Amino acid sequence: MKRVIITGGNGLIGQALAADLLKDGYEVIALSRDAQRRGANLPSGVRLEQWDGCSAQGWGHLVEQEAAIVNLAGENIGERRWTEARKQAIIESRLRAGKAVSEAVAQARNKPGVVIQASAIGYYGLRTDEILTEKSPPADDFMSRICQQWEPATAPVEQAGVRRVVVRSGVVLSRQGGAFPRMIMPFNFFAGGPLGSGKQWISWIHVRDEVAGLRFLIDNPNAVGVYNLTSPYPLKNVDFERAVGRVMRRPAIIPTPAFAIRLLFGEMAITVLEGQRVVPERLEKEGFLFNYPRIEEALRDLLSK
Repeated sequence: MKRVIITGGNGLIGQALAADLLKDGYEVIALSRDAQRRGANLPSGVRLEQWDGCSAQGWGHLVEQEAAIVNLAGENIGERRWTEARKQAIIESRLRAGKAVSEAVAQARNKPGVVIQASAIGYYGLRTDEILTEKSPPADDFMSRICQQWEPATAPVEQAGVRRVVVRSGVVLSRQGGAFPRMIMPFNFFAGGPLGSGKQWISWIHVRDEVAGLRFLIDNPNAVGVYNLTSPYPLKNVDFERAVGRVMRRPAIIPTPAFAIRLLFGEMAITVLEGQRVVPERLEKEGFLFNYPRIEEALRDLLSK
């Protein structure tokens, strides 16, 4: 498949994936609700197409050629505090995007080769030290409920005979955006240290491995179902902070109390103060090799740039 259609292509993962695909000669099409304004954020060579985020209108014909669809679209969970209206917008944006992809596939006479459906390790809820694989059950908190509704949004494509993969991503580490720049910011002021108790697990992945994992699942015709996209070696927050301190040669001894984080972020603070110990069992069994499996080598790469 030499054409890849990306919904949510303006985000951190979409931009990184698009750049990697272009390098290998793929035709990359990014769908955007604001194509004129968003085009500047995308790598040169990406074809930008307008869509409404909820239907196949204006872009469904692009599926007719042999293609892969990577559905990353959805409101940014960490952009601002979770009011009830914000929570609803987060869920509805994901359901609308899934509906649009399903509609495009249903209308296409020549079906795409694969649909990659984004999700997150929030599916597993807030756990302690339990090791979580793709077989682990969901929880009943807000993040988990999002994922439980999000993942089936493109399920109708399976009835059309299209291979579908659901990707549950961890914390993607990149200097270009996402959580990582905020995670290391205190170290720039010699104020790094554990968040809350520091005992919460961080299931992370280097952005290069996130992209490589997506490419692996696009290209592997036997890949189907759910895959965790995280490093094989999650670690606790206190160990993450110490690793950042070692690589940046800064102290990692000043804790940020949990009450201060809750005061700043409200309910969204659970994404910082709680975590999951997730491993990529299926990817490893199927032969995927990580470029940066351990945190210090990932940090050295990211912080040396």
